[in-house]
Amino acid sequence: PQAPSTRNDIRDCSADPPYLPPTATNTTARLAALRGILRTHGVHAYIVPSTDAHMSEYISERDARLGWLTGFTGSAGTAVVTRDKAALWTDSRYWTQAERELDCNWELQRTTSIESIGTWILKAVPAEGNVGLDPFLFSIDTWNSYSRALHGSGRTLLPLETNLVDQGWGDQRPPPPSSEIYSLPAEFTGSKWQDKVAGIRQRMEQHGRRPTAVLLSGLEETAWLFNLRGDDIPYNPVFYSYTLLTNTSISLFVEQSRLSVEARQSLRSGCPGPLCVELQEYGQVSAHLRRYAQGNVTVWLGTEYTTYGLYAIIPQEKLLEESYSPVMMAKAVKNAHEQEMLRAAHVRDAVAVIQYLLWLERTVPQGQVDEFLGAQRIDAFRWAQEHSRGPSFESISASG
Repeated sequence: PQAPSTRNDIRDCSADPPYLPPTATNTTARLAALRGILRTHGVHAYIVPSTDAHMSEYISERDARLGWLTGFTGSAGTAVVTRDKAALWTDSRYWTQAERELDCNWELQRTTSIESIGTWILKAVPAEGNVGLDPFLFSIDTWNSYSRALHGSGRTLLPLETNLVDQGWGDQRPPPPSSEIYSLPAEFTGSKWQDKVAGIRQRMEQHGRRPTAVLLSGLEETAWLFNLRGDDIPYNPVFYSYTLLTNTSISLFVEQSRLSVEARQSLRSGCPGPLCVELQEYGQVSAHLRRYAQGNVTVWLGTEYTTYGLYAIIPQEKLLEESYSPVMMAKAVKNAHEQEMLRAAHVRDAVAVIQYLLWLERTVPQGQVDEFLGAQRIDAFRWAQEHSRGPSFESISASG
């Protein structure tokens, strides 16, 4: 008889004793620690998303709170922990994976709808109970959806400044990134950051509501605006930052010690004056925004990637909300030089793909190639090309 396929080696919580595959994570101690913290904060349930504070599609290990708490390593999901229950919601791409990675402390909910999460919370949390979450990890839309789901039920949605998972994770949590943030050479950008800033300020002046500032939360926005790059998130050339750009000033919230000498010189070249970038510590963005919002101001932001935590700081009448900020809109339109660079990158990539197809043609008939080896080989061909900075996501290789 054939050995059971590891692909189908999933947990069986109905067996006595329950069966857990070797891929499952024991989460008993982690849940006990988190539940102790819930009691301290007077919280009956805590919602843990798979996102970071910038609504990034990919996240760093330091932000993988859902993965640490549950053992589930899929890229999308939501966990809710109460004082005696724990559940994970994820979509159909990950159901089998979840059954292999979760232990029997967790219920798997095969949906991602916030209505379903809300219904579960209403059953699991007593009336008058508090449902805690970190407002800096939820989009404005998601927060509003939870608010609607619990509305009128007697349960309170409680924003907590402290992240309770981080408290439980403690010293084991990966450290913040420390690698260098560097300037992208002019040969790749086609426009100086000062020109980009001037273009955004022009859009502010032309807008009917005459916003006094633009708030940038998406990591690629700040990276694009200042022609800077980093590697804080695997497969993404970005770094943790926020920017508040006004008519007369520029505040960049970033870990200053990580800026390369060239990057720092570039940012300070316009000092003093309206093109002088004032460097502020990354963690100061909320306090700075709170002070700024007290004046006679209007803040323009993109709702797609601004967290509810930052959004809630600004009084409603001082907000100019659009799905995408003017920086995201400008970034989407590539100048002639950027277009030329895109084509050149695709030509180099095509060479790597052709080399790979030729390699497959020669080696597959020998029966020694599997999908994982194939993924490694195409990565190697790409790395060998000039200017390669690695793939933009982990290679997904499949056959049949």
